[in-house]
Amino acid sequence: MDTPNRTQKKVTLLVMAAGMGSRYGGIKQIDGFGPSGETIMDYSLFDAVRAGFTKVVFIVRDEILETVKEKFLPKLQGKVEVEFVVQSIDKLIPPTYDITERTKPWGTGHALLCAKDVIQEPFVAINADDFYGKEAFASVANYFKNDTTGAHAMVGFTLSNVLSEHGSVSRGVGEQDAEGYLQSVVERTTIVQEQGKVISKEAAGDRVLDPSAPTSMNFWGFHPSVFALASSMFEDFLKENNQNLKSEFYIPLIVNELIHRGQGKVKVLGGGNIWFGVTYKEDKEEVSSKIRALIEKGEYPSKLW
Repeated sequence: MDTPNRTQKKVTLLVMAAGMGSRYGGIKQIDGFGPSGETIMDYSLFDAVRAGFTKVVFIVRDEILETVKEKFLPKLQGKVEVEFVVQSIDKLIPPTYDITERTKPWGTGHALLCAKDVIQEPFVAINADDFYGKEAFASVANYFKNDTTGAHAMVGFTLSNVLSEHGSVSRGVGEQDAEGYLQSVVERTTIVQEQGKVISKEAAGDRVLDPSAPTSMNFWGFHPSVFALASSMFEDFLKENNQNLKSEFYIPLIVNELIHRGQGKVKVLGGGNIWFGVTYKEDKEEVSSKIRALIEKGEYPSKLW
């Protein structure tokens, strides 16, 4: 592994690995995709360590906690601090709410809040089952190293690079101002490619999107000040949605409110040059093939650790 270029400030990686993966038919967070059985998470951890991150916080479900510890603690020992936090259905939920029927996690915003007691420094929240590439980690580490504004950050992935040839996708499409700060993130739930255009299928009709628009793939950089707003918003969310068994509290909701209230800015960063993820079991071979291609190019060793 390359010698880490340590950032002057401490920076934590928050890995959100508590999703259920129902469409995958297994626990995709700990499934092997690399030539030596590496998970997608392994590559993110490898990239974070060499970019200079100083701590890793895993957000997991209780049933995979011990497996994740066994799999990743030996690899990270001596390289970064490590914390494990369980995202349970009842965590941070007031006892006045009856949630006995709920089985679905509360979403990425809730995952972020579950970690608030173990993070006091700038941090980066990512999905465990998405492959982001080393440039994304280097970009956000460099940002926090040199930032003097106190702004949060989002690594922007070019919309045309994160679409699917196999059908529609749901993406958080961003708009930014002339200075490169995010103005909003809008979740477009049905994006397709048709006749050379990127189109969002909506109730009001087709909306043509800018193929170069900065898109959120859940690669967020936050200062810990975000927790206060997120906590307040989650309280309001629960009042309205505690009986809705499928409702989820997403990070983009927090980001949009942050911008709307003028409580912070979000800088759109470069580095979103590569992304791939796994949703269905059929995606596994394609993801493994893309990893092999990166290894052949010298981006990663064939055995990471």
